[in-house]
Amino acid sequence: MDSVDYVHDRRPVRVVVVMGVSGSGKSTVGARLAEQLGSAAFIDADDLHPSSNKDKMSRGQALGDKDRWPWLQRVREEISKAVKQALDQEDSKQRYVVCACSALKGSYRELLSQSNTMDDLSEDAVFLYIDVAKEELARRLSERQQGKGHFFNPQLLDSQLETLERPDTTREAAICISGEGKSIGEVADEAYRLLVARE
Repeated sequence: MDSVDYVHDRRPVRVVVVMGVSGSGKSTVGARLAEQLGSAAFIDADDLHPSSNKDKMSRGQALGDKDRWPWLQRVREEISKAVKQALDQEDSKQRYVVCACSALKGSYRELLSQSNTMDDLSEDAVFLYIDVAKEELARRLSERQQGKGHFFNPQLLDSQLETLERPDTTREAAICISGEGKSIGEVADEAYRLLVARE
């Protein structure tokens, strides 16, 4: 069931992290959502992985915290750059930065939501978790690897599901959306509706 419980004050810039395991559609949803939110900046965390991480995953070796923390720090730096650019916009509307990132653990989400700006009241973060059944994830990953040669080895799906700590919407600023029986476009449209409702 889709859920959104956590409420917090509006800040000038809202960072939306589209999260979930590989194959959940977060990059596609994130890019579409950024357009729907007024051509917001979009960051795909997959593009920021060092070659060592990509090589490891392509061999079917799961990443550990030692691999992920430097990558997540880089993702956070890119978010901060985008937030600063958004703050320079001269309008009073809610501004957004969208990032697609697995953000599997609560500790990872804490890092991604930490502001690096001088004024820590300039931004807030909302995590959009796309929940998709394992069978569908496996199908998508197999199809993606055959079609695009993506670096993520489908054999790593189990390790990602084991690492995943689903957001607790009573404790985290998170929106959980079921991807069952929905197209990517429908998920993005629902995410947009729920995000706008929070303004």
